[in-house]
Amino acid sequence: MKQTLILFSLVLFSAQLFADIRGKVTDKKGEPVQGVNIHWHNTNIGVVSDKWGEFTIKENTITDKLVFSNVSYNPDTISIKSYNEKILVVLDENIQLSEVSVFSKNPGTLKLRTSVFQTEKITVTELRKAACCNLSESFETNPSVDVSYSDAVTGAKQIQMLGLSGTYVQMLTENIPNLRGISSTYGLGFIPGPWMESIQVSKGTASVINGYEAITGQINVEYLKPQSSEIAAVNIFAGNSGRVEANLNASAKISDYLSTGILLHASDEMFELDENGDNFMDMPMVKQYNFINRWYYKRNDFISQAFVRALSEKRKGGQISGDYHIEIDTKRYEFFLKNGYVFNQEKGTSIGFIVSGSLHNQQAMYGLKKYEGDQGNVYSNLIFQTNLGKQHKISTGASFNFDNYNETLYVGQTSVFPRKEFVPGAFAEYTLNLNDKLILLSGLRADYNSQYGAFITPRFHAKYHASEHLHFRANVGKGYRSPNILAENNFLLASNRVMNIDPDLIMEKAWNYGLSVQGIIPLFGRELSLTGEWYFTDFINQTIVDMDTNPHAVYFNNLSGKSFSSSAQIEANIEVLKGLNLTLAHRLNDVKTTIGGVLREKPLTNRYKSLITASYQTPSKKWQFDFTAQFNGGGRLPDPDVSKPLWENEFKPFSILNAQITKYFRTWSVYAGSENLTNFVQKNPVIDVQNPLGSDFDASMIWGPVYGRKFYIGLRWALTR
Repeated sequence: MKQTLILFSLVLFSAQLFADIRGKVTDKKGEPVQGVNIHWHNTNIGVVSDKWGEFTIKENTITDKLVFSNVSYNPDTISIKSYNEKILVVLDENIQLSEVSVFSKNPGTLKLRTSVFQTEKITVTELRKAACCNLSESFETNPSVDVSYSDAVTGAKQIQMLGLSGTYVQMLTENIPNLRGISSTYGLGFIPGPWMESIQVSKGTASVINGYEAITGQINVEYLKPQSSEIAAVNIFAGNSGRVEANLNASAKISDYLSTGILLHASDEMFELDENGDNFMDMPMVKQYNFINRWYYKRNDFISQAFVRALSEKRKGGQISGDYHIEIDTKRYEFFLKNGYVFNQEKGTSIGFIVSGSLHNQQAMYGLKKYEGDQGNVYSNLIFQTNLGKQHKISTGASFNFDNYNETLYVGQTSVFPRKEFVPGAFAEYTLNLNDKLILLSGLRADYNSQYGAFITPRFHAKYHASEHLHFRANVGKGYRSPNILAENNFLLASNRVMNIDPDLIMEKAWNYGLSVQGIIPLFGRELSLTGEWYFTDFINQTIVDMDTNPHAVYFNNLSGKSFSSSAQIEANIEVLKGLNLTLAHRLNDVKTTIGGVLREKPLTNRYKSLITASYQTPSKKWQFDFTAQFNGGGRLPDPDVSKPLWENEFKPFSILNAQITKYFRTWSVYAGSENLTNFVQKNPVIDVQNPLGSDFDASMIWGPVYGRKFYIGLRWALTR
């Protein structure tokens, strides 16, 4: 105990030796300005202002001049006279000059150095490096998130993080839980790429403020905002696979306080593609219409937002000539209301209230099988936060979530699965910030689930700022989730495996532990960023999807034994030459589950993944060239029938190469690219393809691409403010 007190005292003492400059950047109206580059004059030491316009930068002994710059404002330079007072910087908007063009290149992925969470922000710049037609295609250049097809016929995509499926990742839109339950199977295709302002990816258990479901991580999507997005923008896309889409967003400032915007999307995949000649469509024909309208009101310290959305999607796949067809018809409606009031700007005292709701209907035919699913959801969250001095912050509140499921399965006979689940909860989160040198965050939730009873969710995060160029993070936390068997696995109906569901499934729960280190190495006026991380997920209970015991069946049972995932990753980022950015990453996965009393490697999981991305923009900012190479390790397949093996025991490593070229003009740009340049496809993705009504038919043995080389072209146009 004495040693602990001495160590803690030393940490407090050393934290006082390094003074920080704290401040805020606003415009002339007093609105905070996000994304302002702030650096010490004639140095490479700098930071960026956050969404509240605030920043923290370490004291510099070489100069006392801080430079503030942003493409939308006139730059400013100030001299720092005192290191003890918070400074306020007011920037003037840029004056439009004729015959002058201002270019700005924003970083594609930002690793948030000041955050206690291991979080990276994927910006629009990164999203435009590939054919980002929707959320499922937004991670092509990201080493942390894997995306693959869940089967060979429906086109459903699923993500993996830390070696586990996306059901253990909490999906958010605008910091509201979303794409849950029935929408999780096809939901990654519901968010068009041009609609997204950014994506935040956090690894490990996240903040308790947004709930208890983040076990391996959290992904939050921010839509375009009417108060800051373009007056009008268009994105048109066409590919040789028959895919065409058009996106339009427009916004209007109705008054000094009120703004509104609309987002429109229409897409269609028009061709029946069968490159391997097995009489099954390689890709389903998907037609989607998508609409959003949102409003933003801000006056003084009060902010209010309103959002509505409607979506219609039809999928058609299966045999080109024959009786086995897959048809999936989806209707989805969403809304949210957000209200927030700031009581004290200096103390950061504020209160916010969120309420959201959704209705989701899915009608699906898989040959002779039929699935009908309805889900209604209502969610609310009340959050109060304040700073208790300069080093202490507390957030607390209460939440409520209600899900109403009505699912019907027709497989020879009719089975009905109704379920109502309501979860009230309360939470508190405390942050201790010792001059940004050491940040400790602890959170606790208490929830009551009407199906599974009461439970506690503890989480703890720590960040140690060893020096300007070295950061350490650690986290430990618990997560829970309700099993949604039919809602999340109805794509398995694209096989003739018999589904056996344990009627006494209990809530899934797991501990997640994480360690990471980030080092910044100055090299010839540039920075080499090195990141190493390790995460371990240990399940106390898990719903096991057993496809090994019987090759003609799938069993959903409670875990009986051990189940874990160990994921280690290293990543390097550097601007090699001016305009040329390079990312190298390698990840190892060790994922094992007890199946049939034996601890075994989890099937259909890559043992490793390597990623190389290169992006070059010419000095004139007129051309951009992007290249991505993915190297996917092999893995285990579910056990085949010993007497009649129709597939191998393992799948081999494979590589995917993508490339894109973009030409920029004054208000518009054109881009062209190719995916899967080497034309690699999985052979025989559908088992017993000639007999779709037989007991051996199975389209779920999918581990690689089912469609070969693709070419596409697109156009972007924007009228900025």
